[in-house]
Amino acid sequence: MVQEMEATVIYTHLLKEDLVIIRILPDEGMPEYKTGQFLTIGVNVPAENYKLVRRAYSIASHPENRDYFEFVIRWVRNPLPGRVTTMLFYASVGDKVKLGYPTGNALQINETLPNGEKDMRRIVCVGGGTGLAPFIAFANHLHDVGDKREVIVLHGASYVDELSYRRLLTDLEDESKKREGEWNFKYRAAISRPKEFFNRSWSGHVGRVESFFKEDKSGMSPLDELVGEKCTPENTYIYICGYQGTIDGVIENTTARGFVTSDNKREDGSYEIRYESYG
Repeated sequence: MVQEMEATVIYTHLLKEDLVIIRILPDEGMPEYKTGQFLTIGVNVPAENYKLVRRAYSIASHPENRDYFEFVIRWVRNPLPGRVTTMLFYASVGDKVKLGYPTGNALQINETLPNGEKDMRRIVCVGGGTGLAPFIAFANHLHDVGDKREVIVLHGASYVDELSYRRLLTDLEDESKKREGEWNFKYRAAISRPKEFFNRSWSGHVGRVESFFKEDKSGMSPLDELVGEKCTPENTYIYICGYQGTIDGVIENTTARGFVTSDNKREDGSYEIRYESYG
């Protein structure tokens, strides 16, 4: 039997017609969970005789926040709109939902090296679209616990108004410039349709987010240029969330450097790429 919590929608913010941030609070309080996990949201669908339908969503909030679970959700309507997502887009503050308990190991933050020492390699987070959600949790968690590792968040979107947490991530980078040695954070976004009218003001990186890893003729990638050195398994650990094409693109551009995924571990069990696909 599925274990679930009664919960209430306490906040919704429609970023655009198909992108929303929603906060949900379990009626009996917040359970313990880990950064990078996901859970299911269940809603009763009127068109199906109020049948309870569930769907999994990445948690954008971090465990140090005991006030609510936060999610950033895209409403994909082609070829057919998702039943749960559609209900959530029409949800109002005070509406009731069912929450599954947090689960998932794919995007757990690596804390130790194979020899047992603390892992101090830089953390590179790659989010495609709403695949950014777990890395908002990463950024806030690592900030709040005072982690001194270098943290890079790379976000890819089609349009500028889909950069859902742009202000938060920019503020975290600005803070790192004032707290050198205490908080080391960088944020970069990539827009894949720069010639579209709605992107006419964009002056940042263009292309898909995995292009941050593509080497130029000198053997350096945009990510290398950003951090000031060549990223290798010895100094970098990579986390990816998004469509399979994004995951495959990052893997393709890092394999020659010796990066290994969680599906292709070395004999000692080590690897440097964790990922979670949502399509």
